[in-house]
Amino acid sequence: VWFGNWTLKQCREMEISLGLDLKGGMNVILEVSVPDVIKALADNKSDEAFNQALATAAKQATTSQDDVITLFIREYHRIAPDASLSQLFATQQLKDKVNQKSSDAEVEKVLREEVKAAVDNSFNVLRTRIDRFGVVQPNIQSLEDKMGRIMVELPGIKEPERVRKLLQGSANLEFWETYNAKDVASYLQSADAKLRAILATTEDAAEATDSVAAEAPAVAQATSTTDSLAAALKGESKTQAADLEQIKKEHPLLAVLQVNPSGQGPVVGYANYKDTADINKYLSMPEIQAEMPKDLRLKWDVSPFEYDPKAQTFELYAIKSTERNGRAPLEGDVVVNAKDEFDHYGKRVDRRQSVPHICLFFRRWAQLTKQNVGKAIAIVLDGYVYSAPNVNQEITGGNSQITGHFTPEQAKDLANVLKSGKMPAPAHIVQEDIVGPSLGQASINAGIMSFVVALILLMIYMCSMYGFIPGMVANGALILNLFFTLGILSSFQAALTMSGIAGMVLSLGMAVDANVLIYERTKEELRAGKGVKKALADGYSNAFSAIFDSNLTSIITGIILFNFGTGPIRGFATTLIIGILISFFTAVFMTRLFYEHF
Repeated sequence: VWFGNWTLKQCREMEISLGLDLKGGMNVILEVSVPDVIKALADNKSDEAFNQALATAAKQATTSQDDVITLFIREYHRIAPDASLSQLFATQQLKDKVNQKSSDAEVEKVLREEVKAAVDNSFNVLRTRIDRFGVVQPNIQSLEDKMGRIMVELPGIKEPERVRKLLQGSANLEFWETYNAKDVASYLQSADAKLRAILATTEDAAEATDSVAAEAPAVAQATSTTDSLAAALKGESKTQAADLEQIKKEHPLLAVLQVNPSGQGPVVGYANYKDTADINKYLSMPEIQAEMPKDLRLKWDVSPFEYDPKAQTFELYAIKSTERNGRAPLEGDVVVNAKDEFDHYGKRVDRRQSVPHICLFFRRWAQLTKQNVGKAIAIVLDGYVYSAPNVNQEITGGNSQITGHFTPEQAKDLANVLKSGKMPAPAHIVQEDIVGPSLGQASINAGIMSFVVALILLMIYMCSMYGFIPGMVANGALILNLFFTLGILSSFQAALTMSGIAGMVLSLGMAVDANVLIYERTKEELRAGKGVKKALADGYSNAFSAIFDSNLTSIITGIILFNFGTGPIRGFATTLIIGILISFFTAVFMTRLFYEHF
């Protein structure tokens, strides 16, 4: 680079960024779930009146002028007129703010403070994630409305699905103990038999009785049944379609969930992605859950099975819930730091031949690993298993890794989510707009054309009204105005938008207005018989107050627009304020220097 102090990369980082409407990208409005915040503050109480009031408030909030808290309190008092809010919210996490003697007004005040804090925390988490995502000039604003909404503008985004996952991920990280597959196989057999009996009740009673009596499987035959089912479902035998349907009828669960034949490790079975919804539906049935251990939880792997070339098979893990409250032994709060790294094979350091993984730094990690030597610990994020490494020995240093079949982008995003923290409440996308690059280029062309036309017309006007030399002096001030405005925008790392271009055009018109005032006052002084030097001096002096007052009132308007406006309004206000300040400098000061010199 000609300027030896900067590299090309640094110069590109300092260039003026284009906004969403010019560059294209993604505009997203997220809504923080206020009902979930309230439910968490009440420690997820099972009180029927509480849950009913909260559900009604959440439903009414979309059409009512009142916020969720007001609607919830009103509905709760209607359902339980004699109950107080302190009975719900005198919890461990609010012990310093709410007690059994707190009034409803005091509890409501605390709820509003906590909900606002949750929205603010979500805002900070989102900003941290977006900053680490690497987007140039993102715009994130809290809309300060009753729904707890946050607006995010991401110029230049070409991977909207990746952004959706990044913004909506709650980062609920958990570390669970696990079962061995052989310990769960018998329960799956029992669940399969129970499910067959349940489904058979919808058929003819006599046929259902014969089916149950003739086809009830024995637990001891689990391995052979699994093998035959796997062969049939893979098409390795000559079984016809009718026979496959019969197998699914006889074994509704095991026909779609292939049990792990080895019985080793926490993976209890495998299933095609098309069958996972049916399996989840079966396993969530109360009758099926009654056949399972109370401390057993089944969770899917986040990525397809590595040995399936079609990437359509997913593993089902057996999680062991040992805590009385049903929570994981360790959660995301034990993570001190997280970063994406690469493992290298031998001496090879080629990034393309390395495996991305997440490096975690823990607190309280030694105790869990000590209790599970020889077993697997499942690392679960937002309900999906990312990895289940075996513990060979107690890990006392606190450093571990999440390994998996990550792309470099997935590893980076996961590390960012873990490092930036957990969402205090889920944030859901309620509005999304994607601006394509063709529309952005059309906007750029239209903006440049409007700017060029405005500049040419102003220059012609000044030369025709006041002569070539005075007109070109004023026009030179316009060029300097444009130069300084773009320089300041670049220095502030502000994004230039279509509305920002409109503000620049308006500021150019106001800069010309200042020169018009000065020239008209100078012409009056010349008509009064004063010399050129004296007329110019008096013209500048007498026009100064009018120029100052008009610019000041315009700046005040721009400040108000900037403080209370969102995206496009702020872009307009930014360039307008900068343009006015620069026009005052160029039109009043620099042109006067030129005239006094010559």
